[in-house]
Order: sequence, then C-alpha cells, then structure tokens
Amino acid sequence: MNRYLRAAALFFVAVLLASCGAATTAAPPAAHTGHATKHAPAPTPLRAGERFVNLALPQSYTPAAPNGGTDEYRCFLVDPGQSGRVSLTGTQFQPQNGDIVHHAIFFMVAADQVGEARERDANTPGQGWTCFGDAGIGEARWVGHWAPGTNETLLDPKLGYDLPPGSHLIMQVHYNLLSAAGSDRSGVRLRVTDRRLEPLVTEQFFAPVELPCTASESGPLCDRKAAVNDVAKRFGEESRAEVEGLKEHCGPLKPGPTQRCDMTVPSRFTLHALAGHMHLLGRAIKVELNPGTARAMTLLDVPRYNFDDQTLRPLPSPVTVEKGDVVRVTCTHDAGLRAMLPQLRDTPPRYVVWGAGTADEMCLGIAVASAA
Repeated sequence: MNRYLRAAALFFVAVLLASCGAATTAAPPAAHTGHATKHAPAPTPLRAGERFVNLALPQSYTPAAPNGGTDEYRCFLVDPGQSGRVSLTGTQFQPQNGDIVHHAIFFMVAADQVGEARERDANTPGQGWTCFGDAGIGEARWVGHWAPGTNETLLDPKLGYDLPPGSHLIMQVHYNLLSAAGSDRSGVRLRVTDRRLEPLVTEQFFAPVELPCTASESGPLCDRKAAVNDVAKRFGEESRAEVEGLKEHCGPLKPGPTQRCDMTVPSRFTLHALAGHMHLLGRAIKVELNPGTARAMTLLDVPRYNFDDQTLRPLPSPVTVEKGDVVRVTCTHDAGLRAMLPQLRDTPPRYVVWGAGTADEMCLGIAVASAA
C-alpha cells in the first residue's frame, strides 16, 4: 500500500486517536488474529440498472516473497469485458486463500495504458508482476479495495467509479507468508451499471509510525537506522524516502505509540465513506476534520482497532471539505503485541516504521469522495 504514500509525498512537497491507552502489558484484542479465512458473504441484491461481472485469476498463483522478506505484492491484469463506458458501484473481493492474503487494491487503467500492463506481465516470469506500493503502470486510479472484514459497501446509487471503454483493472494482492504459505486464486465480483454517475475518487490521509522496541526487547533492529535500512532492503529505496518524507512533513516527532499528521486539503470535495488501515500492532485510529476549531468534526473513530474488521464506514451524511481545511490522522500502535500474536512472536524485535510488510506498520485513512 505505497503508491498513495508516494503521491502524498509529492503533494507534501507541492503544498509542501483517540488512544485506547499505552497498554503494552494488556492482553491483545481477541480479534487480532491476522488473516481470518472466511467465505465471501452473499451479495446485496442488484439495484435498478445494475449487473454483476465476475472475474478470477486465470490460474492459481503461488507467492514467493523477495529480498529475504515475508511479503509479496503481486499485480494481475483483469479485463472486465465492458466495450462501453460503465460506472462501478460496488466491489466484492473474494480471497481464495485468506491465510496469506493481507489486502487487495483494484486500480483502473485506461485503454491506452493496457498495452503497457500487458507488456509488463509478459516480461515478468509467472503470472502478473511484483508491484510493491502501486500498480506500476502510469496513472492507474484506485477504484476499490479489500482488507480483512471488508465487504461490498454500497453508497448512494447516483455515485460510482468511472470505467471508460476498453479500460482494465489491475488487481494488486498483498500476500503475507509470516505464518502460512500456499497458492491463491482469488476473484472479484464487480457491480456495474451503464448509467453515467457522479464520479468517485479515493483519497488517502497518512500519519507516520515511529514505534520503538519495548523496554524488555533488544536486538540490532531496535535501532531506528537499522530498521529503516531493513525496510529499504525488503521493499526498495523508495520505502526509505516514504519513511523520512512522512517524518519531515509531520514532524517534529517523538518516538512512541501515538503519532499524528495534519494535511491541508488542496481542493474542495465531498466525503462519503472512510476506513482505517493499520497492521497487527494497531490499537486505535481516528480521522478528524479541522481539529481544534469551531468547525471540528470527527470523520472516523476506531478506539479498539480490529485487524479483521477494516470495513468501509459510510458517513451518516456526506461531508463537504473545503480547500484549506485540515484533515488529521492519529494512530496508536502497541509494540507489546509483537510478543503476544502468533504471526509476530517469532519475528525479531524492531523499531517499527511505515512499511509494506505485515510485520511493519501503517497509519492510513482511506476515504471515498466525489467532487463537491
């Protein structure tokens, strides 16, 4: 999940949680089970003018984490088979092997970029291509995602992601091999309509992660510099730039369980739904609008974060965000969970920073929006 961080870093240059307690000794929430394998629930009935399009990988894929890590981000090009322009009103990812699927993101690539994606696929051994962070193709746009606990979320039927004629989807799947392995043949059920709808976009709001080892832990990766070097080794030098870019933009930072970041909004838009994303050390996440002012509003508040319940939450009513408004993201992580969770307790202690791996962390607010 890093393309949006790189995009945000460019924005930072251009314009430049409620905590549930620092309970490193508390028992981990029962829901921090990691990759719960669940069958996809039955779809919500179609609404007027909608139809389903079912897609799946043409064959099973067996992930292999590169660079000595335990994570692979793999991108697969899938063709929705729509000759005309359609609007995407719902996405229901269907993970076939939930024990190794950490998350999935769907990016739309326009017809004139499909050739580039096919060439990338053809020049990479095996099915698809490795794509830490983003889809690796031009101006691919995020049009849907899945993380544990997420199901299809339906918004107002007047809203939808625009899929132009000849466009394809890139299905980016984050495979994590910390505690399981095997093959996967995931699929997706798209809900589309031929009607032209008010177009949606996906916005992302970030905060850094600067989480030291606990007082009872020690080891070479408890040094921040060594930990950042390790992230860069596993995911590339751009990962180092992400970590340091967040620190510079959101600072000054004091290492600890809770970090936050303010982002000044560059243009007006309307928010319809939000989700929070962290990894297994996450305790709480909050997204606020204009905190500390008369116009302050809490957009998302998850005081007891549950990795297996990262559902997209529709707002009670749409919220218009004006140019110059401030969106703040606050996250609390708990390094003490590392010794308690089956997926992490055999991993070496580390100073945790923003990283693409399940043993690393993120602090991300995901928002579905439209032009105001």
